[in-house]
Amino acid sequence: MSEWYVYLIVFATGGFICLLGQILVIKTKMTTARILVLFVTLGVFLQAVGIFDTLSEFCKAGINVPIIGFGASLAKGAINAVKSKGLLGIFTGGIEATAGGIAAAIFFAFIFGIIFKAKTKNM
Repeated sequence: MSEWYVYLIVFATGGFICLLGQILVIKTKMTTARILVLFVTLGVFLQAVGIFDTLSEFCKAGINVPIIGFGASLAKGAINAVKSKGLLGIFTGGIEATAGGIAAAIFFAFIFGIIFKAKTKNM
């Protein structure tokens, strides 16, 4: 498979996910927070039914990088932890699998919070 073809697939997949989010923002009364939760839940669902890994092989970062990939990582971590630790893995597995990303998000949010001054949005 050509390198440019992979770039095209990644770009098209990520763009399509963003397009779906934008359509939901414009056409529904859903808030962005609810759309975010919807996409995370979609990732969990796709991982739980076994579709996400197949999509990930084809779409690569186009589906792994957006929030859908985070949901799939939560589900995959929980599934693996249940297999190895039992029922307690439901609660610990997802957090263990995504701890690096969560820690990075908190760290960079702190840094940007120091650098930039927060402003309220005027409606």
